[in-house]
Amino acid sequence: MSKIKVLLATQKPFASSAVQAMQEALKSADIELEQLIGYTDKNELIDKIVDFDGLIVRSDIIDREIIQAASKLKLIVRGGSGYDNIDIKAAHDAGVVVMNTPGQNANAVAELVFGMLIMGARNGYNGVSGTELKGKTLGIHAFGNVGVNVARIAKGFGMKILAYDPYTPSVTIYRNGVVPVCSEEELYRKSDIVSLHLPYTPMTKGVVNAELLSLLPADGAIINTARKEILDEEAMLNMLQEKPNFKFLTDIAPDRLAEFSNFSPRFFATPKKMGAQTVEANNNAAIAAARELIDFFLSGNTEFKVN
Repeated sequence: MSKIKVLLATQKPFASSAVQAMQEALKSADIELEQLIGYTDKNELIDKIVDFDGLIVRSDIIDREIIQAASKLKLIVRGGSGYDNIDIKAAHDAGVVVMNTPGQNANAVAELVFGMLIMGARNGYNGVSGTELKGKTLGIHAFGNVGVNVARIAKGFGMKILAYDPYTPSVTIYRNGVVPVCSEEELYRKSDIVSLHLPYTPMTKGVVNAELLSLLPADGAIINTARKEILDEEAMLNMLQEKPNFKFLTDIAPDRLAEFSNFSPRFFATPKKMGAQTVEANNNAAIAAARELIDFFLSGNTEFKVN
């Protein structure tokens, strides 16, 4: 039986310690790991991937053309929770299993939420008096792994916390010390700040629309560390124009960045997506990806399959 070969293909590299941990884990299972780091053209990946059984990626776009070029490929693991960068249907059609590593970046993203919230509350540290987070009501839109961690940190700031998630039982939300609400409208109407943690799917595209945004107070705020596609950019631009104290903070630069930038410091976007960019999150996701690969190839485990 030929040796199992896995390709780590990342335009945005994992931390070196994460790669080392991945290498050690795979080597102990007698799985060969090769790397394609910092590539700039998908043709480099197409040329490289032909002989590999497994593929590990981060936010890299894995489309039908790439999947069809990988004639031996059996498994793709996305080092992170979201997987909309992978053509799930193409993978299914090719008989390729797709997995993710949910929860591994959750604390890193949650900490970024509060780093950005404090900066926004203090007007980008421009010397003008800002506001405090204590006593404000935080609405968490989607209460998954990141939402749970956001709630945990918010308690330390003395915030009131609400959450809406139709897929999470109310009792689970209560057990995390958070008040569940019955609808998106109720969440936005009762919150000073809403933190977005929705995945991007056809159902969530543009779900944060003018109607929901209008329910927030004039000095309210939206913070997005999820996906840009879930928010209606036109509606958000109108909010910033119509409400001179409203804030929009995002870890995903909007398509109309130049227009949004006119509203600085009420608008802020990280130069590059930073939610998972900590050494700890890199290590967690890399090790989880390696373990999923090992379990899949040695025992057929598909616990984290998403297709």
